[in-house]
Amino acid sequence: MTKNLVLIAHPNMKESRVNKIWLEELKKYPESIAIQDLYANYPHWQINVTKEQQLVEQHNRIIFQFPFYWYSSPPLLKKWQDDVLTYGWAFTSKGSKLRGKELGLAISIGGAESDYSKEGGDLYTIDDLISPFHATSNLIETDFLKPFTLYKTDDKSDDELEQSAKKYVEYLLSNKIEKFRV
Repeated sequence: MTKNLVLIAHPNMKESRVNKIWLEELKKYPESIAIQDLYANYPHWQINVTKEQQLVEQHNRIIFQFPFYWYSSPPLLKKWQDDVLTYGWAFTSKGSKLRGKELGLAISIGGAESDYSKEGGDLYTIDDLISPFHATSNLIETDFLKPFTLYKTDDKSDDELEQSAKKYVEYLLSNKIEKFRV
């Protein structure tokens, strides 16, 4: 059975529509999905590296959930990566504590999918823009999963958001999420 760890990085969960609904849906599955809300747990940005590494070691699928803005993730997730994914633990010439695990993304995106194309307003696809996560996955020897994405989040009704939350849980509970292909 896949043991999921979802690291949520939303700097203002109270004001979020998408990530808050996703979080509430995830909480219904505590036997299958462990949740680590980075901004709630580390309001002063002092990450407990040992605790985080232990959490990651206990799970075989790690998902970074975040709103996509400024073409990346919120800064606390980047700090988590910098602090937790250390040489000698996450990667080394002698092996990795993460080797063989799965790494995925769940991203809420304000823009339209058509904006994220070579011809669109952003000139790059989401696959292009998440390439640093793919490179990180390669370095730490995890299998990078096809991301779960929701576009045009500001235009979604509450019902559409609730449906996306159910699809997100289905994605997480699947034992065969498609691997990301370049």
